[in-house]
Formats: sequence, structure tokens, C-alpha cells
Amino acid sequence: MNLRDPAGEDPLSEAERRQIHYWMRLTRTLDDRIISLWKQGRGLGGTFSQRGHEAISVGAGFALGPDDVVAPMHRDLGCYLLRGMTPARLLASQLGRATGVNRGRDANLHGCGDLDLNIIGFVSHLPQSMPVALGAAMAFQYREEPRVAMTFVGDGSSNTGLFHETLNLAAVHEAPLVVIVENNQYAYSTPISQQMAIEDISQRGTAQGVTSEIIDGNDVGAVHGAATVAVERARSGGGPTLIEAKTMRMLGHAIHDGAEYVPADLIDKWRKLDPLERYEQTLRDDGVSDDRAFGAVAARCKAEVASAVRFAEESEWPDPQTVAEGVYAP
Repeated sequence: MNLRDPAGEDPLSEAERRQIHYWMRLTRTLDDRIISLWKQGRGLGGTFSQRGHEAISVGAGFALGPDDVVAPMHRDLGCYLLRGMTPARLLASQLGRATGVNRGRDANLHGCGDLDLNIIGFVSHLPQSMPVALGAAMAFQYREEPRVAMTFVGDGSSNTGLFHETLNLAAVHEAPLVVIVENNQYAYSTPISQQMAIEDISQRGTAQGVTSEIIDGNDVGAVHGAATVAVERARSGGGPTLIEAKTMRMLGHAIHDGAEYVPADLIDKWRKLDPLERYEQTLRDDGVSDDRAFGAVAARCKAEVASAVRFAEESEWPDPQTVAEGVYAP
């Protein structure tokens, strides 16, 4: 599935396709800068690379309506951005400043939720966001609101009991839930072949009675197309969907992890399928954009991220007297 329907018509305008490119480029630019800051010792805590996942987070997030709710995870920076979370707030969080999303309580995407933006904050343990997203979906259903909840999980998450319990309950209640499984082939250092005996995670959704499919997670058109169908199915009462997006984590689990355990030829294979480069080539081939336009977008994103870095570094540190605020057990 891609951005074109079987008749060859593109459901997105050229302007929308250029927007998708912008969000992918902004995600890559911000991600590169966060990694750079961390390696310079200017960031706090740990951080995670988005490289290779931009098509999933942007393509799926772009399919949601403004009133829908999303629960992204640590490799879904693009979804946070297109839902309205600014690079300035995210970088302030990375630097532990009071102006960050979590006001200095954490130093990465953990906890970066904002219900005003319909973003449910990410919990480190996976897939703990799944039942929360299902709860939101069932609330929409109960109130007869035409809204959808989407959440993202990894391949390792599909081996937990909570993954199956959530899918089962979603199927039983025909809840308006969309689950994006980012199968990047490694749960930290454990390859998927050592995690499960089946080949495709989508089989687990089918077994629970959830409409499931497999897509190329490095093709933003495939991601957006599948997510759009799933969202509209959920919104019209058709129940939940599981989308398995096959991709590759191009760096380690976190930046401190060198990922020496991943075969070099596997990384080389997926590097040739870089989602941003592929989409730019698609836009060239379709006459939607060109290298000059891509350069202008790259310059815009670089300037926006540079401004965000200045904002974060000039922001105040959190007041130690507020450390017990916003927690359940001070």
C-alpha cells in the first residue's frame, strides 16, 4: 500500500506530501542535534535515536484527526512534532530545564505527554501505553464520540502478556484503537529470531481477532496509507487494527549502546532503504519537489532546531523546591 489508491489517484495533495517531507526532515534534524548535544555532554540522562523510524512516526501520525489521541514511544519523535510539541520544549526537556515538557523531571522523551495536544505521555516500560490508549478508545466509544486512539509499541513488547491482554479486550469491545508495532528486529540486544518462533508479529493480532497487516516501515506512503485505512475503520465502528511496520533500528538501543551485536551487513542492507532518502526520491520522480526545495526545507529545519537549542540553553533550571510537585508519592 502506498500514497496512491489502486486507480492511481493520490489521496494527498502535493502540499500535504511536502508537509510529510518537512516533518520527516525536521525529525531527522532534531534527532541528529539531540545526539550531538548528548555526545558533547550538554544533555542529561540518556537519549534514543529515531534514525530509520521517521516514516513510521510521521506517516502514522499524519493519518490522525485533531481530536484523536496518540500514545507514542521513544522512537516516535516525528509524531510528537506533528501533533504540536515544539523542538524548543523537547530540547529543554533533553537539557533538563524548567521549560521542558516534563519541567526537568526527565531528560528524554519519557514522560513527554501533553493532553492539550492529545498526546499521552510515554512510560519507559513497554507496552504499558497500550492499555492506557485502549482506555481512551473505550471512553470515546462509551461517549459515542467519533475519535480514535493510536499507540506505538516495539517487537519486544509483543512478547508480554499485557500486549495480548490489550488486543483481546480491544477485539472483544471492537474499540477504536490502532496499534502500530515497530518491528525493528532487536529488543535491546535480542534479535527477533530469539524472541519468538513465528515470523510475523501480525499473526498475534489475527489470533486475537484484530484486523492485522504487515507494511514496509521505511516507506512513508505505505505507513500513511495503512494507518489512514485503520483510523477510518476505527472511527466508523469497524474495531481495532494492528499494523506491523517492518524496519531496522540503525543505531543502538540508546546512544550509549554501540550495537556491536548487530551484523554489519544487516545495517548496510537497511541503510540503502533510508526512509527520508526514499521519500525524497519518490517526490522527485512524481514531480512534487526537487533538490532545490529539499535544500530549502533542510535549511529551515536547521534554523528551527538552532533556535530551539538557544531557547533550551537560555532556559532556567527547575526550582529544587518544586521537586515533589506533580508526583503521586512525594
